[in-house]
Amino acid sequence: MYFIVSKILVIFIYPFTWVLALLLVAVFCKNQRKKQRLLITGIALLYFFGNTVPIKLFARTWDIGSYPPAGKKYSSVILLGGFVSEGDDGKGIFNQSADRYIQATKLLAGHNTSHLLFTGGNGDITPSKFREGDFVKADLLKMHFTDTAILIDNQARNTIENALNARKLLTQAKLKPPYLLVTSAFHMRRSLLIFEKAGLKVAPYPSDFLIKGPLEFADLLPNAGAFGLWSRYIKEMVGYTAAYFKKI
Repeated sequence: MYFIVSKILVIFIYPFTWVLALLLVAVFCKNQRKKQRLLITGIALLYFFGNTVPIKLFARTWDIGSYPPAGKKYSSVILLGGFVSEGDDGKGIFNQSADRYIQATKLLAGHNTSHLLFTGGNGDITPSKFREGDFVKADLLKMHFTDTAILIDNQARNTIENALNARKLLTQAKLKPPYLLVTSAFHMRRSLLIFEKAGLKVAPYPSDFLIKGPLEFADLLPNAGAFGLWSRYIKEMVGYTAAYFKKI
């Protein structure tokens, strides 16, 4: 139930939804004073969420950007899914978050860890037969990583299930800490909270940084991509709050 409700309600936390709702109410509002206030508020939010200055400043405080000490060995890298999408032909394709996969495989190839645990299935409300874990395992084997070094969970649908299923696999494989957690920088803060509540002490290894570089004048200009960035970060904040109060 938690999974389904979270998928349905997520549309209401997106900034574009707020702006659209304000402008639609303004169009049908007969009170001219209220109409004007609604339009001004909608336009103000449109500009605030539509340029990259606010999101750059926020991301600098939200993203987890520290790396573990160089040279330290870990029993397993825990790689969270979300970087493979299902194509029109039902097969997997790497998406814009593929840096997670690149960083995790580099750690395994560089002998910073003896194992790579991947956790991710199909997070759609009405899932097809496609499972991200199956795609990742096949790709790792094509890259000549040994089967004994790979642990795969192809059932997890969200970060809570990632943590619980990872704990189960690590226990079965008798792999003790330390563990290294690889996920996107914007998703790391919530992931660390959930894994800690699940009883797994992990070190963060962030990847896929969405916000890079210093502030520039061009950041003040309207940018549709800023809405997408805010949607991701607001979803993370809401998810973090929900996870904080949820028993795992």
